Amino acid sequence: MRPSKDFVQVAMPGFNRAGDIFQYLRDGVPRTRIELAELTGFARSTIFSRIQTLADAGLVMNVGDARSSGGRPATRFAFNPSGRVLLGIEVGAERTTVALTDLIGQIIARVAFDHPPTAGPTEVFDRARDKAEDLLESTGDRSKDLIGVGIGLPGPVERSAGRPVRLPTLPGWDGFDVAGYVSRAFPVPVLVDNDINLMALGEQRTFWPDTKNLLFIRVASGVGMGIISSGALQRGADGSAGDLGHVAVGRGSDMLCDCGNYGCLEALAGAPAVARSLTGSAEADVANLIVLGQRGDVRASTALRQAGRDIGSVLAGCVNMLNPSVVVVSGPIVEAGDSVLAGIREVVYKRSLPLATARLTIAKSQAMHDVGVIGAASMVAEHVLSPLAIENMLAAARLDDGAPVAVSA
Repeated sequence: MRPSKDFVQVAMPGFNRAGDIFQYLRDGVPRTRIELAELTGFARSTIFSRIQTLADAGLVMNVGDARSSGGRPATRFAFNPSGRVLLGIEVGAERTTVALTDLIGQIIARVAFDHPPTAGPTEVFDRARDKAEDLLESTGDRSKDLIGVGIGLPGPVERSAGRPVRLPTLPGWDGFDVAGYVSRAFPVPVLVDNDINLMALGEQRTFWPDTKNLLFIRVASGVGMGIISSGALQRGADGSAGDLGHVAVGRGSDMLCDCGNYGCLEALAGAPAVARSLTGSAEADVANLIVLGQRGDVRASTALRQAGRDIGSVLAGCVNMLNPSVVVVSGPIVEAGDSVLAGIREVVYKRSLPLATARLTIAKSQAMHDVGVIGAASMVAEHVLSPLAIENMLAAARLDDGAPVAVSA
């Protein structure tokens, strides 16, 4: 994942903190101290001291000399994405993934573990803590380099408090202080969000960095959507934006959904629902559906294509309303071949306005299994690499060294 070009716009004129100057290097372009002085308007002496502070903290690095036009060549400095590390944790109903990443979301090491759907939050996060400590140790004892933890949960999240709200797949988790509990093990900023939002963020930052308007659809037991509009993740007033699974589909008026309503998209196109439609029984064998779809089984392909059409019938309205340039589709049944994607394209291109689809790309996720932890790391990176957060980090380091500290807000 490469840094966003927008980062250079973050620093505010009149500030000369190291955290502000650091923002001018987050685009990944090497610059000399003189170039940074010209960009920021700060005194060269200020640039010299702040760059040294950032280099000592491992946030920037010397990348060699600039081309000289005579005289001693100037040294160039650039953002050092491997100088510190982040943890991304994606919690699922039965499987949790823990990944150690650098500051731009590149995975250094990852591990996953299974747990029953009835596992409580303390059990899951205690195991996640142990796995994270193993990753930090196995990559050169990088525990002192950890500066943030991002966590994705499978359902609504009260993001400001770091607490889940009625997770349908994890009974007993409602209101649990996830951020507070995890920060006991890792005393760094801990941010929590809905997993679909983080998948959208991870996919966009990794594979579509120049795309400012993207919809990310995940089709698993439910159907969810992450919305990135004008370059920003859209969560809605209470964090429930993008819940496609409970939008009504006319074809399913007699299909009872787990939410108690009839005709929800999830009841027709969720992976278990498609698997049940194939077998005609109450049992949902999603793994078998995927195998049959990959083999080109006619009945499976037909069922998957219809699921795609149902998703497309809801998505077409979203395309008309939000005008994305990219729609990314992910989830188990998307791995069963191209039938779902074909069904989505068939309906979206037919029912959305020509202007909305003229340059629209509908594609399969390119980071199918790691996109959630990449997004979790990306979310926390935005927080811990902000100007004030950098200042606080440097101040804490000075405090550890016994030096006087003064940080302005």
